[in-house]
Amino acid sequence: MPKSLVLICFIFISTFAFAQKTVSLKGKVVDETTKLPIESATVYLTAVKDSSVVDYTITNKLGNFDFKSKKINQPIFLKVSYISYQETKIQLPSIAEDKDFGTIAMKEFVNSLDEVVVKSEIPPIRIKKDTLEFNAASFKVGADANVEALLKQLPGVEISPDGKITVNGKEVNNILVNGKPFFGKDGKIATQNLPAEIIDKVQVVDTKTKAEELTGDNASSKDKTINLTIQEDKNKGFFGKIVGGYGSDKRYESSLLLNYFKGERKISVLASSNNINSVGFSMDEIFDNMGGGRNSSVYYDDENGSFGVNNMRFGGSGDGITQSNLVGVNYQDKWSKKTDVSGNYFFSNAETENNNRTDKTNLLPTGKTFTNSNSFTKTFNNSHNVSLDYEIALDSTSTITIAPKFSKSLFRNRFTKSQVTRDESLAELNSSSNNDIGENENTNFSTEASFVKKFKKKRRALVINFNTEIGKNDSFQNTNSTTLFADATPDDIRKQNNFANQKNNKYTVEVRYGEPLTDSLRLSLTSEVAYNRIKNSLNTFDFDTGTNDYSDFNSAQSNLVNSKELSYFPSTGLILDKAKINGRINIGPQFISFDAQSNYIGTVTNRNKNYVYPKVKSYLNYDIGKSKSIYANYNYEVALPEASQVLPFENLSNPLNTLIGNENLKPTQIHNLYFNFNNYDYSNRSGYFFYTGIDFRNDAVVSSTVYDANFKSVTTYENVDLTYGAYLGGNWSKSFKKEKRTLRFGFGLDLNYNYDQGLTNAVLFESRNFRTSPKVSLTWSIDNLITIAPSYTYTYTNTDYKNYVIGNAKNFLHKGKIEVTSYFPKHFVVGNDFGYTYNSNIADGYKKDFYLWNTSVGYNFFKDQLLAKVKVYDMLNQNQNTTRRITSTSIIDSENNVLKRYVMFSLTYKLEKFAGKKKGEGGIMILD
Repeated sequence: MPKSLVLICFIFISTFAFAQKTVSLKGKVVDETTKLPIESATVYLTAVKDSSVVDYTITNKLGNFDFKSKKINQPIFLKVSYISYQETKIQLPSIAEDKDFGTIAMKEFVNSLDEVVVKSEIPPIRIKKDTLEFNAASFKVGADANVEALLKQLPGVEISPDGKITVNGKEVNNILVNGKPFFGKDGKIATQNLPAEIIDKVQVVDTKTKAEELTGDNASSKDKTINLTIQEDKNKGFFGKIVGGYGSDKRYESSLLLNYFKGERKISVLASSNNINSVGFSMDEIFDNMGGGRNSSVYYDDENGSFGVNNMRFGGSGDGITQSNLVGVNYQDKWSKKTDVSGNYFFSNAETENNNRTDKTNLLPTGKTFTNSNSFTKTFNNSHNVSLDYEIALDSTSTITIAPKFSKSLFRNRFTKSQVTRDESLAELNSSSNNDIGENENTNFSTEASFVKKFKKKRRALVINFNTEIGKNDSFQNTNSTTLFADATPDDIRKQNNFANQKNNKYTVEVRYGEPLTDSLRLSLTSEVAYNRIKNSLNTFDFDTGTNDYSDFNSAQSNLVNSKELSYFPSTGLILDKAKINGRINIGPQFISFDAQSNYIGTVTNRNKNYVYPKVKSYLNYDIGKSKSIYANYNYEVALPEASQVLPFENLSNPLNTLIGNENLKPTQIHNLYFNFNNYDYSNRSGYFFYTGIDFRNDAVVSSTVYDANFKSVTTYENVDLTYGAYLGGNWSKSFKKEKRTLRFGFGLDLNYNYDQGLTNAVLFESRNFRTSPKVSLTWSIDNLITIAPSYTYTYTNTDYKNYVIGNAKNFLHKGKIEVTSYFPKHFVVGNDFGYTYNSNIADGYKKDFYLWNTSVGYNFFKDQLLAKVKVYDMLNQNQNTTRRITSTSIIDSENNVLKRYVMFSLTYKLEKFAGKKKGEGGIMILD
């Protein structure tokens, strides 16, 4: 019998054997005065001797609870907790058989405060108004676990392999620490590096804009925000980690995270340096910065000004081998009663080398051609990023928020490439070679500012938003290229310098006024003005053998393109705000003025167009119950083509493809519809969600490419009647918890369907792409002892073509993995991450499958302040980076350099010094 099957059988047998030792507890919770049922009250068991939580559940909409718990032969409390009610407590000498508690009446607090509870008796989960709150102490994780490990223990919370967090099916796009961003709002630094042991509460709310927070409006977003609150005695002190490691093949890693918390003031410093493709920052409890396993390193995205995830689990360790460095500082404080401030600064540096081999099948209406290429790239990147966030309360009704950001980056690269294109008989059509050196400097400044004024009349408010984006990009490229054609077409040989410059200035002003019509309905008047100006210039100088310098101006490969877009969107809308249902719709005309100008070989071309289109923004959210809700939105807008797409001048920068604009292009009309339903039943710890959406594009802008006999092409742009993309997905999960054992099942399914049109050699073709990706996961754990987490994903892709050289293309992908983490024997931490990937449609000459096994053994000593580890990446030395990509016009197989097996020895030093109360002290907590 396969070992994996034996393991699964063992998990099921041990779980069900334990189920025979359980009893059933049920009852009903009502208001003592009204006798009405209380929904979402927390019912939980605690030991009398130490108040430790044994088990818990949540009442349903009828106030009923019914759950199974282990048999307990010691005094036990059954406690019932709910917002604004006094806690009810029933003591039992033991729990040896099924018990019906009947009706339990709760007495409401007379106190005007929302809640007064004893800190040591906080229930594990609490649902109050729009906040879902978990008590971190009730969910056990490993001794050195991070916040991400804690989140994985919470019911309804799922974390995907790429680090995306969802709660009851809704994506978490904002993670805060004590209500403030921690190294960026996406919070990946916090979840992957802050220790779980300092967290007091995990609070989940709907993501709101600043204006929605300040006016008290419901969230218009479908996403969620997680707020991590720090334990009171840990909110004043100093803690952090330092990691250093060295391994085979001169591999090394180092990380540092230091935190100083004192009330409202929080200062954190991080630093990282390694040459193991971890482009960013991570202190994973098992693998540190090491690529693979559960380590998804966090990197800073210069373009978007936020953190992202570089997941390296299955041969995804980036293209090439990267050496990187990062230094960052985070600051939060309250300068006065009226001024909150937070900010970040980062410096990052990375050097990457990569060899690439690509085989591309070009699909034409009349046949196929084949392009084979080999290239080498060496890049160097430096970047500085600063972001600040101010919130200033002018008075009790008026608030100003200002969030400026600044970034500057320098990118250098060396690029060599050789390429050959052949026809179906394998006769050569053209060949080319490149030897290029480039440099790019990018500077960006942006500001998001808002003014919010609340009036005496409830729900009457004025909001003014002002956003700016100012960018400048200067690039230089020295090109030495040779393009040879098999027929009589003249060869193209270039030795030149190219200087490109782009300037972008965008300003947006939005004024919104809300006037209440009834208690639950408001009139919304909105006026939005946006101005965007872009300047692009390209100057090319050929090498002059006479002067031995790049002084010969090439007017045919130089151009100047400018564009201005001014739009005005006045709208009238309605805002619905009831206890269980809320929504908004704004409809109005959008007036757009678009001016584009080009200067090419002394000829100035202007294109001026004015448009009027309707614009719609709407959403609706319906809370069916405390754990059940529906969200839907519909938006309609237009997208203008870019200036280079509508100006009819020739762009000759690519010797194999000339670009020409089409001045007759129309704007693309976009309809977007989304629907989501989620339901998580905390009483039995199971739930499901599903979502669906569709994106229609009328008059979509597509490329129209015509190839000559030697595969040299001319590309312009055309409008096609319709393209669209539809998707449907869902997930079901169930968890069982008995004593220290936890078993979680998960099943998900994603479906995608895309319809596209395009033109090749003046022939209109269609492609219909269908993709399905079912996935299943299981996690079995014993608190502080072992966690076993197998998972499997199957992806099937099928593409049908019409008016094309091929009628169909399909492939499937298997991805399976198992993660095992154990904390025995005492002081040891052992991690294993074993994965298998198979791609059915990788071309001949490329390996279709591979195994990736990472392992780590650590030992804690010196009062658990020091952790020594030995780690092996890619134990079987099979890691690879091969991909197949199927597009509407090509099938592309590619292989890049990848990090292979190495051994790493590391030492982690953990330091902490907290002031105030010691861990475990009681006290009174007042929530307002």
